[in-house]
Amino acid sequence: MGRRALLAGVGTSLLLGAPKTGMRVLSSRPEDLEMPMEGFSTWITPVEKFFVRSHHYTPDVKLADWKLSIGGKVANALTLTMEDLKKLPRVELVSVLECAGNGRGLYEPTMAGLQWEYGSVGNARWAGVRLADVLRKAGVRDGAIEVWFDGADVPVGTQPEFQRTIPMKKALDPNTLLAYEMNGAALDPSHGFPLRVVVPGWAGDSWVKWVTKIEVRDTEFEGFFMKTGYRHPGKGVTPGVAVDPALMSPVTNLNIKSVMASHADRSEVKPGPLKLTGAAWSNTSPVVSVEVSTDAGRSWKAATLGTEKAAFAWRLWEFGWTPPKDAYYSVMVRARNAAGEMQPLQQEWNPSGYSHNVVQAVRLNVTAKPSAASATMVHGDFVAPPAVLNQSCLGCHTVEPIQQQRMSRGQWEKEVEKMQRWGAPVKPELKDVLVDYLAKRYGMRPIR
Repeated sequence: MGRRALLAGVGTSLLLGAPKTGMRVLSSRPEDLEMPMEGFSTWITPVEKFFVRSHHYTPDVKLADWKLSIGGKVANALTLTMEDLKKLPRVELVSVLECAGNGRGLYEPTMAGLQWEYGSVGNARWAGVRLADVLRKAGVRDGAIEVWFDGADVPVGTQPEFQRTIPMKKALDPNTLLAYEMNGAALDPSHGFPLRVVVPGWAGDSWVKWVTKIEVRDTEFEGFFMKTGYRHPGKGVTPGVAVDPALMSPVTNLNIKSVMASHADRSEVKPGPLKLTGAAWSNTSPVVSVEVSTDAGRSWKAATLGTEKAAFAWRLWEFGWTPPKDAYYSVMVRARNAAGEMQPLQQEWNPSGYSHNVVQAVRLNVTAKPSAASATMVHGDFVAPPAVLNQSCLGCHTVEPIQQQRMSRGQWEKEVEKMQRWGAPVKPELKDVLVDYLAKRYGMRPIR
């Protein structure tokens, strides 16, 4: 078997790495797992609760066989082992890692993609070497403008390779790392063993995992995940409208953001003192304040920030509040960073659901007499799945990515056409059968 077929087979048969319990499974193959809300209660996110985002199957990399190659616009092309890397100065930092699509599932109207809510983010202690030290060792030549990364993961079907670049300025930043440790231990397979890029302050699309190749470039890379994927219009657009990727820019900086995790939306709580808690994070500008409103945004009061902090880490916060009477309250939380950036009250829509950071509102029913009512997601009526679903879709991925999406027929048609381009064996005469099923079973959810 060739390398591609072998690794794809490995990915099909098992998930590598330690089991992760209590996670919200968006896809079990490829592996996409969301951190539960309880993860916002600790400054350092345990590895077993840290979210996982994988475009392709998790590769089985053997350290004895692994090497890192550095080439392109350099004076000395290098091939390094892990032992070679560890001879360079060790650097450690604490940083938030957040998926660019965190919050996609909260947009209205919905769009295609994994429906992350709040938990595709975590705060970890990363250790490794400065990318700048590796590049200096190779000797960057004049005219270099960006650094390209490739990993050991193999595309599913005919999907493009997950390859990304960062500008030379960011590559030479002393905080940009090639990390081989996470929370004091070697990276596990799900998080990029044996080596991943760490780009503090930037979204996770730049944090390439399982790195095997680095290339210094003097021209812009034209690969799919730079020129088509992970791009943002930089402004609000009409919901449901497509935007030409050429008119958008790559997702880079994170937005200022906060989450209240102690109480779920539409919870019922008994009268008396409450402690509201959560976390807030930012980009290269640190969080300086978190404010809470208990009256739907009419007034705001400062929350208390936790003592643990680092330049790129999140800040834990807490706020004590005693509801003055039994009532239905809209509790809101917002953060501000040192650059003066603050979360918006309304979220501007973009076609891929990136960079969600609207002020969170949590509705709490304070009552001494709890009701039996509960909020549930409304799903479409049950429709028996056609054979084409199993034959054409579930060979490459599991059913979870389908189940979580709520789209119009037109959106589902575009998604099926994309999967056809990426190798899904959907026969032309069965395409409408598949799209009809998806639209009926997983159509648009009601506006909340």
